Amino acid sequence: MEKLFIPGDILLPKDADPALWSVIACDQYTSEPEYWDGVDRRVGDAPSTLRMILPEAYLSTHDADTERDKINATMRRYLADGVFRTVENSFIYCERELTVGKTRRGLLGLIDLEAYDYRAGSVSPVRATERTVESRLPPRVQIRLQAELELPHIVVFIDDPENTVLGSVGQGETLYDFDLMDGGGHIRGTRVAGADAERIEAALTALTDPALLEKRYRLDGRPPVVIAMGDGNHSLATARLCWERIREKLSPAERERHPARFALAELVNIHDESVAFEPIHRVLFDTQTDTFFADARDYFARSTGEEETSHELRLTCGSRTETITVKGLTIGKLIETAQQFCERYVVIRGGHLDYIHDDETVFSMAARPGCAGVLLPVFDKSELFPSVIRSGTFPAKSFSIGPARDKRYYLECRKIK
Repeated sequence: MEKLFIPGDILLPKDADPALWSVIACDQYTSEPEYWDGVDRRVGDAPSTLRMILPEAYLSTHDADTERDKINATMRRYLADGVFRTVENSFIYCERELTVGKTRRGLLGLIDLEAYDYRAGSVSPVRATERTVESRLPPRVQIRLQAELELPHIVVFIDDPENTVLGSVGQGETLYDFDLMDGGGHIRGTRVAGADAERIEAALTALTDPALLEKRYRLDGRPPVVIAMGDGNHSLATARLCWERIREKLSPAERERHPARFALAELVNIHDESVAFEPIHRVLFDTQTDTFFADARDYFARSTGEEETSHELRLTCGSRTETITVKGLTIGKLIETAQQFCERYVVIRGGHLDYIHDDETVFSMAARPGCAGVLLPVFDKSELFPSVIRSGTFPAKSFSIGPARDKRYYLECRKIK
């Protein structure tokens, strides 16, 4: 199998204040434009990744074309003014102290977009875990096609229970070491190059061994997943779609080395102690609830499959709660079945569906007249890869990975032209 994740030339700010340079991913605090207004005031005229992104909280209030032009102009100015230094042909090993008290260990490098396809039914070795909402891609594509740089908030997973990849990282040059703004924790990055990078690449290649994959996942002819999306799927999908457009105009030799063929991302071992999946529950509002429990029991009783699995769902409405056991479904298929039940229920009984993270909030909301909730189980992270392999991508809004403040901050950049 071709190399899926490789070192590259990575740009870091040369003299900028890192705490002002680095801001959280644009898809956070989407309902709190005041958060981004505060960041804007704090950054002022200082060099910052804030000037190279468009926070999604502003999508309805800012003109997309104007913002795109401002972003591209800033990228060109930063490149011309020598804001960056280049860390050549390297990975960056990152240690992020999270607000939950754990440390996430990751490796920044380049994903080969030829090995990734975000579309439904994909069999690529780098694969989405949740379904991509394609209507969200065109504005992002327009920005990336004209951009000089990419800034990643993408996090991807490998399934490496023995920690053979990140466990072999050496002690390299410290590239950054600072506190992130707004209580985002501490981040430290060191360079991984030369023989250390070669060891990392060899360990990554070993994870693609067909015999290992067959033993681990019982593939039975199914194409394996080697790298799975953790966060930032729409950003990676945007990079893939742009690459598809660019490569049409290139010769075979140019396609091999063109920078747009790759996307910068942080690789994390799914078995890292910092990785914890939190379910996103379903709540029905303004609906008829008299048959909710009977309808749910009947629907899920008819939804069993052939997998050697068993999961529990909790149903709640008013002051009543029931637990039902669903057998034979992968965790992804279970979540899809719950989604289909809720969508079907509001069509028949009326109302609308929303997505809630916290258990107690679901119980509180479902206690209101005309409301009901379906609480999905917490699933073991070891279920993610097998579920995607055996039953495809999860529905949107299937799970979250930690609180908003622990999402990736923009920091490193890379030339894509």
